[in-house]
Amino acid sequence: MSRDTAAGPPVGSPMDQLVALLRSSGHCDDRALDRARRVAEEASQSLPTALLQLGLVTERDLAQAYAALLNLSLAGADRYPADAPLLADRLSARFLRAARALPVAIEDGTLVVALADPLDRFTATAIAAAARLPVRLEVALPIELDAALNRLYPDEAAAPTAEAAELLESDTERLKDLASEAPVIRLVNQLIARAVETQASDIHIEPFEDRLRVRYRHDGVLEESDSPPLHLARAIISRIKIMARLDIGERRLPQDGRIRLTVRGQDVDLRVATIPSLHGEAAVLRVLDRTAVAFDYRRLGLSPAVVARFRATLELPNGLILVTGPTGSGKTTTLYTGLLALNAVSRKIVAVEDPIEYQLRGINQIQVQSQIGLSFASLLRSILRLDPDVIMVGEIRDGETAQIAVQAALTGHLVLSTLHTNSAAAAVTRLRDMGVEDYLMTASLRGVLAQRLVRRLCVECRRAAPASAELIQRFALPPRCDGGQAILYHPVGCPACRQTGYRGRAAIAEFLELGPALERLVFARADHIAIEQAAIAAGMIPMLQAGIAAALVGETTIEEVVRCVRAEA
Repeated sequence: MSRDTAAGPPVGSPMDQLVALLRSSGHCDDRALDRARRVAEEASQSLPTALLQLGLVTERDLAQAYAALLNLSLAGADRYPADAPLLADRLSARFLRAARALPVAIEDGTLVVALADPLDRFTATAIAAAARLPVRLEVALPIELDAALNRLYPDEAAAPTAEAAELLESDTERLKDLASEAPVIRLVNQLIARAVETQASDIHIEPFEDRLRVRYRHDGVLEESDSPPLHLARAIISRIKIMARLDIGERRLPQDGRIRLTVRGQDVDLRVATIPSLHGEAAVLRVLDRTAVAFDYRRLGLSPAVVARFRATLELPNGLILVTGPTGSGKTTTLYTGLLALNAVSRKIVAVEDPIEYQLRGINQIQVQSQIGLSFASLLRSILRLDPDVIMVGEIRDGETAQIAVQAALTGHLVLSTLHTNSAAAAVTRLRDMGVEDYLMTASLRGVLAQRLVRRLCVECRRAAPASAELIQRFALPPRCDGGQAILYHPVGCPACRQTGYRGRAAIAEFLELGPALERLVFARADHIAIEQAAIAAGMIPMLQAGIAAALVGETTIEEVVRCVRAEA
């Protein structure tokens, strides 16, 4: 199809326009399109991919339709570099193969990239960022693109023999067929639906020698479920990989992907991670229920005193604010809540994340892509040229990121980030270990919020009882205001909480601000214990005490606080 055959500009989304072009050119009719849509929906594929797999259009037909739709040129076989790949030091072969893209020339300071799917705007943006050049697209014919990739990036050591390749392809096709059968699709849908209905945060699918174990994480604790048949293990994992648009033929390497779907009328995102294990691939699906998440301090459970100090720090014009805690302690949710409070037309907010868990309206969110050199540090360095007012860095993982974050805070930006430490005071020593000088730390660090998530007692069935003498002495529990014995609450179990006694989670936190006394300790290179003691003397309520206060009002239990804070008393 040439560009001259298009009968006027179609209307609608780019995909609708593409379909209209294919229909008007006679390549496929409505019945074929309906069939392709059903296959694409069942296999979680794009419509063009389904059209190709069903043989309803050829690769050249599709490429010409893309070119006509977007007014782009077709990249011929002679367009690709003859001898060596362009920018091999900035763009890896693995990324280019996965993205179905290849740089073909640099013309007038612009990088020309042949792309199999020119509607994929993310790939073009990622290549431009990694190459540090503007990008102009041309439409690639997939078979010619693959031939050029194989020629320019030969990897004979990893290339399978013809027999092995045939066996792998046969096995992959068999798994794809099995994963597309109704029982497997229904089983995977049931696993996901159960997670959403019971408000699980994760689904763990793990193959063992004699069974396939499925566990759900509820309120931070894993609970085992009924096991699907072991012989369906590979089909279940393949179905999940198809839904997440992962390579089902690659079972030797970890893969990450994302599934977006509607379950029982709820919009749900699933973050998928697979990894090879002794008895096959294991998978973890993290459930990100966009309708259930609440970016509200009160619903997070943070105490009013901590919220007031955190909000006051967020109102400062510049500086570094950290939220610390272990993995799964709600750090990102707290940062999102703070960002949304700052979100206004008068502020430019940029967030660099890995991964982007929730989309925030009005905030520029950027995904880290380490495989093409888009790390926290490199993106943070580039973001500073965009003149932001507020910057969120998903996590400070290394010294380079820490140094750039501190410099950004010193040059008029408000920088929010997370750090993996056990307490607020330990953030100081952690930054010091990363190479941040003490004088830079005292000049930039405005506050550190350390938090944990504890399970909330179910209000339908919790039971109150006087605290034992041992607990009163161990935790110095205060008496009731009427002079009676201290009261604690205990889990019982009912249908509302799945007989666990707990329902949901709440944050307990401590907030450290660097006053003059603490700054002197930082300059003296004091350890985190001395810094914590000085912070408590200056009015900081330590996390253990915040947890005990939550237990005394029936929010949680003393046992849950000790389990999460891991305090020795």
